[in-house]
Amino acid sequence: MSNNLSRDRNRAVILAGLGVALLIAIFLSPFASKDPDGLDRVSKDLQFDQKEAEDKPAHKLPFYGVFEEYALRGVPESVATPIAGLVGTLATFGLAWGIGKLVVRGSASTTDAEESSYSDDLDHP
Repeated sequence: MSNNLSRDRNRAVILAGLGVALLIAIFLSPFASKDPDGLDRVSKDLQFDQKEAEDKPAHKLPFYGVFEEYALRGVPESVATPIAGLVGTLATFGLAWGIGKLVVRGSASTTDAEESSYSDDLDHP
């Protein structure tokens, strides 16, 4: 019973956190500054932004055709930025959740194997 209660609490906290992250990504992303980010600003200040490669490696990535900067291509900016925030938040959550499941599954099987060998040691002195 306690295990189910703990699982339900964990699920509620995860869903609440995901909900808050999605709200921030969708409703606050349109208010993000249009000024260049830190790396862009430094490259302009130190004047090495003119030395960037014409054939950028990022343009070769498979998702470059969908995303441009922090928005979706071909969608009005007022809608594209929140959608990009939604997609990015869900992708990040999905990756974190999947890695977490793999780690927990791996540690659970390791713990089961250790408990099994420990109980075998106790049974056969």
